[in-house]
Amino acid sequence: MIIFLESLGCSRNQVDSEIMLGRLVAAGHSLTDDPKLAQIIIVNTCTFISTASDEAVEIILGMAKFKETGKCKKLIVTGCLAQRYKDDKNLASSLPEVDAFLGTGACDNIVEAVENRQSKTLTIFPDPSKREFQNLSTPRHLTSDFFAYIKVSEGCNRKCTYCIIPQLRGFQRSRPKKDICTEARNLIDSGIKEIILTAENTTDYGQDLQDKSESKQKTDFSHVLTSLAETMHTDHAWIRFLYTHPKTLTQSVIQAVKNNKNICSYYDVPIQHASSSILKKMGRPYTNEGLYELFKTIRQIDTQAVLRTTIIVGFPGESEEDFEGLMQFIKDVKFDHLGVFTYSDSDDLKSHNLKNHVPEDLVEKRHDMIMAAQANISQTINEQYVGSTFEVLIEENPEKGVYIGRTMFQAPDVDGVTFIYENELEINTFVNVRITDAFEYDIAGVIA
Repeated sequence: MIIFLESLGCSRNQVDSEIMLGRLVAAGHSLTDDPKLAQIIIVNTCTFISTASDEAVEIILGMAKFKETGKCKKLIVTGCLAQRYKDDKNLASSLPEVDAFLGTGACDNIVEAVENRQSKTLTIFPDPSKREFQNLSTPRHLTSDFFAYIKVSEGCNRKCTYCIIPQLRGFQRSRPKKDICTEARNLIDSGIKEIILTAENTTDYGQDLQDKSESKQKTDFSHVLTSLAETMHTDHAWIRFLYTHPKTLTQSVIQAVKNNKNICSYYDVPIQHASSSILKKMGRPYTNEGLYELFKTIRQIDTQAVLRTTIIVGFPGESEEDFEGLMQFIKDVKFDHLGVFTYSDSDDLKSHNLKNHVPEDLVEKRHDMIMAAQANISQTINEQYVGSTFEVLIEENPEKGVYIGRTMFQAPDVDGVTFIYENELEINTFVNVRITDAFEYDIAGVIA
């Protein structure tokens, strides 16, 4: 069968999509980038916020049209949206276009779903907490030639009041450090130039291992980083990690980054807010003062540190004072990169029952104010790069004389890019670029 897969949402979902594609190819199926040509269409969904759910449903319905206008014989929905509504008796009837629903623990069942010949809608929802990590023989079809994500853990034990992830992904399970390093080695040998570690909270790694047989071994995230850096020390490749938690981003992690030149000095720390009272309502176990101290510590230990964060505005009970404190925090810390979400409500969230929900128009206003402030901060930071030279990984050649790449301080898909004005460069190689121009989120330059 000819398969098309649309992967939505986060990097963890991307890994699941690549594993499903790998299993399908290993089973003898072929892939296409054009849904019009696909006999089977798979949508791997996200449902972290309401807009993600809305987007997923819109794409599902759009893909269903290829049953009439294309070659599609079967439409399969996998991932978080399916898992979230698995107990809804109307799930199949509300989306009659869908032939199979697979939950977050059912990646290994994708071949079964594709090859199923029954006319009845197939539903597969194993307990995601019992899903095993892929082993090194598990096939995986990479969707990027330049970078690859590696999950260091799955699931989450935290209880943030605005978040549905623990219910969708199960409790935290950390992957053996040896497997992480071996997979990274295999990926680098295949030509990948950047390894990106991902999880619900990467720096929570190992907390579930401390009472097990591995308890005598070093199991925290800093040792994963150090081991990986040693594994790759002879390679010209980068190591990056995302989704740290402020409570477990320790000095040992920061020191590991500083001590290993192949680890990007890039700290993705989603703080969600900076008001101590709002953080408490969110279920986040830190305070405004603790956040100031954390970012001060990062910059003191690692003077090359680049900071990224994401925040939520409009959380129930967010007062004008809370918002002004958040704005001041952003101006004080001066994040290199910052993303803003508006609070997304749902009746299956604990935060739904909190008092004083913020009016939607005020939430949007606060969102725009944060974005405007960050645009100015980003512009100022980028202007400071002009005249400096950075190593850049070349990824695209959209038009003659222009290439697009990324520096160590630019993560794929979420940050700005570096434009290089040059006629002859090789894709998937590193070059030194002298920065000549700065924009709000991007920079540009020429070969040094």
